[in-house]
Amino acid sequence: MKKLFLLLTAIVTLIVTSCNQNKKEHPAQVNSTKIYFNGDIITMEGQHPEYAEAIVEDLGKIVYVGTLDHAQTKFSAARKIDLQGKTMLPGFIDAHSHFSIALGLVNQANLCSPPMGEIKNFNDIQKALVALKDARNIPEGEWVIGWGYDPFQLEENRDITKVELDEVLPNHKVMLVHISNHGAVLNSKALEWANINSDTAQPSGGVIARMEGSMDPAGMIFETAWLPVKANKPKSNEAQLMKDIDNVVMQYAANGYTHAQDGATFTNEALFLKNAAAEGKLKIDVAALMIFAEMDQWMNHPDLNFTKAYKNGLKIQGVKIVQDGSPQGKTAYMTQPYLTGGPAGETDWYGEPTLTREQFTALFTKVWNEGLQIFVHVNGDAASDDLIHALETVGATTEQDKRTVTIHTQFQRTDQIKKFAELGISPSYFTNHCFYWGDDHIRNQGEERGKAISPMKSAMEAGLIVSNHSDFNVTPLNPFFILWTSMTRETRSGVQLDQNERLNAYEGLQALTTGGAYQVFEENRKGMIKVGLLADFVIIDKNPLKIETDLIKEITVLETIKEGQTIYKKTIDTNNSFK
Repeated sequence: MKKLFLLLTAIVTLIVTSCNQNKKEHPAQVNSTKIYFNGDIITMEGQHPEYAEAIVEDLGKIVYVGTLDHAQTKFSAARKIDLQGKTMLPGFIDAHSHFSIALGLVNQANLCSPPMGEIKNFNDIQKALVALKDARNIPEGEWVIGWGYDPFQLEENRDITKVELDEVLPNHKVMLVHISNHGAVLNSKALEWANINSDTAQPSGGVIARMEGSMDPAGMIFETAWLPVKANKPKSNEAQLMKDIDNVVMQYAANGYTHAQDGATFTNEALFLKNAAAEGKLKIDVAALMIFAEMDQWMNHPDLNFTKAYKNGLKIQGVKIVQDGSPQGKTAYMTQPYLTGGPAGETDWYGEPTLTREQFTALFTKVWNEGLQIFVHVNGDAASDDLIHALETVGATTEQDKRTVTIHTQFQRTDQIKKFAELGISPSYFTNHCFYWGDDHIRNQGEERGKAISPMKSAMEAGLIVSNHSDFNVTPLNPFFILWTSMTRETRSGVQLDQNERLNAYEGLQALTTGGAYQVFEENRKGMIKVGLLADFVIIDKNPLKIETDLIKEITVLETIKEGQTIYKKTIDTNNSFK
C-alpha cells in the first residue's frame, strides 16, 4: 500500500510540474495591473466626445474606466502611469493599406514627388534608378524597381516611356510602380520579360500604352494588363522578408496603429504572413484580404483558413475584389467621361471596369454564397453601380449584417449613398486624395464632380458607419494628416473642395478607430476605451479635439500599446518624460 501511495504521489508531481512548465504566462502577469491617469483619455464611446479620469489595464484587457479615486481603491496594488497631461486614445485601426507591399520597399527606389519624396522630373527618376543599381550592385539582366511614380506631378506632365528608361539602364529590367499600385511603366527588357509586344492585344479592363503612331508598347500598363505582371514580379526571399517585417511593423506602431490591413493579399504573401506570425513577428494585428485574381489558388488551400479569431496576430479576414482603377491614373470607372481623355490618349474615355457587370456579379455571388466577407475596390460611380447591382442580385439587406466594405469610394453620387444604407455597405474613404490629387480630379472631372470626392459627412448623416484610410504606400500612414484632410479637404494648391463634406475632429477620429473596427466585426474588441475590450492604446502629445485644425497634422505619437504591452515609444528627453 505504501508503494502504491508513493507511486501515485510521484505521478501527481510529474503532472503538476509538466503543467507548470507548459503554461504560457502572459508577459504582463507579474505586477501586470496598470492605472493610467492625469491626461485627456478620450474613450471614443458614443457619438460625442467622452473623457475618463482613469483607466485600468490588466493582462491585456481594459478592466476599469472611471474616476481615479475609485480606480486606486479597487486596484490598490496597481502600477500608476502618469500621463502628465498627454492624450490617450484607443489604438488606431488601419482600415486599408498594403502591409505586404511595404515589405519590398526597402529594396526599391523612392520615386515619390513632394511632399512624399523628391522626384520632380524624368531626370530625377533616371538618377534615382541608377543610384539604386549602384548602391545595391545590381548586375545586368536583373531588376531595378522604383515605387511611388506619379506622372501628373512631374514637370513633363506625361508618362515616362521605355525610351527614357532604356537611356540609362538598357541592360536591366526596369519597373516603375505607379503611385496607385494599379499599374507600372516597364523598360524594353521588362516588357520582353512580360511578353508584351506589338502583337499583344489590350486585355479587357486593362491598358497598354503604345508609342505614337504604332502598336509598339510604350511601357505604361494598367489594371488587368498589370495584374499578371504584379503577381509574377520579383520577390525577396523569405529570409530577407523576415528581416524587413520588423521595420514595417514598427512603421505602423510609430504612427499609433495597433491593427493593420493587408488590402490585397496574394497566396504566397498569405503563406509568408502565416510563417511570420508563427515566429512572433506580428506585434500588431494584421487582417489579410485575399485577392480575387487568385481565388483558384487560395480557396480551400489547406494552410489558409478564414477564421474569426487571430492566430499569432494574423487573421484571414475576407476577399478583395478590384472592380476599377484609380482616378489619378484615369482608370476609375465613371458614368461621365474624363475631360482630359484616357491614360493612353483615349478619347471619350469613361475608364473601364475590371470585370463586366455580368462577370462581377457572378464572382460576387460566388464569394457571397461561400459566406466570406467581401471588400470591393470602387473609385468611380459606375463601379459602385456594378456593386449595387450585385448586392441587389443576391438579395442583400442591412439586417443581414454582412458588412460589405467599399474601398476608396471616391466618386459617389447622393443616390448611391442611400443605396449603400439599404444594402448594408460600409464605405472606407480616402480623404488624403483631397490633398494629393484634388487638383487633378477637378481638371479631369470638372469642378462640380472633382470637388465632391469622398462624401464622408453625407454618408455619416445617412447612417452609414465609415472609415478613413491611407492606402499606404500610396500615401503615408500618418493618421493625423488623414484626420486633417478629412477636416479641411484642401488640395496641394490650397483649393477647398466641397466644404459641406468636412468632418469635425471627433468624427474624423471615429473614422480612424470605431469605424474601422466595425468594418471587420471587431467593435467589441477594439476601437474604444471600454471595459472588456483589448488594451490597445496610443498616447499623443496634443488633444486633436482642443487645438486649431492646422496644428492637427503636427501631432506626435509618443507611445503605442498593444494589449497592455508597449510596442513603440518615442525617445524623449528624460527630464521631460511623461512616465
